[in-house]
Amino acid sequence: MKIAMCLFPEIDGKWHYALQMGVTEAVAIGGGVPIWEYLPAARLVKKYQDFGFNLTTFEGWLPMDHIKRGTEGIEAETEQFIAAIRNLGALGVKCFCYSWMAKYSWIRTSFSKQTRGGALTTAYDDEVSTSSPEYQGPPIITEAKLWETLERFLEKVLPICEKEGVMLAMHPDDPPLKRVFGTERIMNSVDNFERLLRLSPSKANGITLCQANFAAMNADVPATIRKLGADGRIHFAHFRDIVGDAHHITETFHDAGKTDMYEAMKAYYDVGFAGVMRPDHAPVMWGEDNSEPGYMPLGRLFAVGYMKGLMEGVEKELGLRARPNA
Repeated sequence: MKIAMCLFPEIDGKWHYALQMGVTEAVAIGGGVPIWEYLPAARLVKKYQDFGFNLTTFEGWLPMDHIKRGTEGIEAETEQFIAAIRNLGALGVKCFCYSWMAKYSWIRTSFSKQTRGGALTTAYDDEVSTSSPEYQGPPIITEAKLWETLERFLEKVLPICEKEGVMLAMHPDDPPLKRVFGTERIMNSVDNFERLLRLSPSKANGITLCQANFAAMNADVPATIRKLGADGRIHFAHFRDIVGDAHHITETFHDAGKTDMYEAMKAYYDVGFAGVMRPDHAPVMWGEDNSEPGYMPLGRLFAVGYMKGLMEGVEKELGLRARPNA
């Protein structure tokens, strides 16, 4: 298990901060590069490598809404996805993080809620969704349709993923509700993640353990890591936390949420998690301009130090790291 930083393709201060903190694993996030074409994908991977990073994971990037909704354009998106997986496999990328949120990706109703010391954080209030005109009518995308399209998608792409050595890692719905505005959702409970794993026993059919979303489900996060990671199918982890639940979420500093983060870290060691783990959404601190809510550097610098401390403590407890003067 190694700490990674998610880095957009444009080189900025976050690239430098990561290496200066001793983080050499990168997660490519964002988009704008057609990774279903080999040469642009190769140049992008080489860009991270030339800077000093080991790039093993891509997050997002590919258009998938037609695939999820089963609408016109599904074939073109599926062909792009398969081509991208083949390219990433050839370039040594081992994991692709995706979600099954249709129409809307992760949603927040505030990017400016104040938290500790006046830092700005993101929040979600479900009343904004439930009071919207879109919520009043029947859902435009149903739970049944999403399960149907997901099963069809996995049947098509998992054989290619297995051949290329690229693991798929499903991200939970964010927020993990049964419905947001006019769309229903399915990756919103531990039971449904177990159902996902039952759709195919392939190791390539795996999970992104985004801790805060499972916390928003009111799940016991360490127990969930042990349950879903028992057969080695947690391929990627987002280390973050919240207070509240799926209906009322406030994101917190990594040491200030509802999860026992030490026990969560210990659970990854218990299941033999061998992927990368990145700090996810962090509050925007004094002096930052909030131009990228949740992704400004200072809160994530704090998170990396906190994660390193937790890892050192767990490794010493488990006898994996010598104690000073031992």
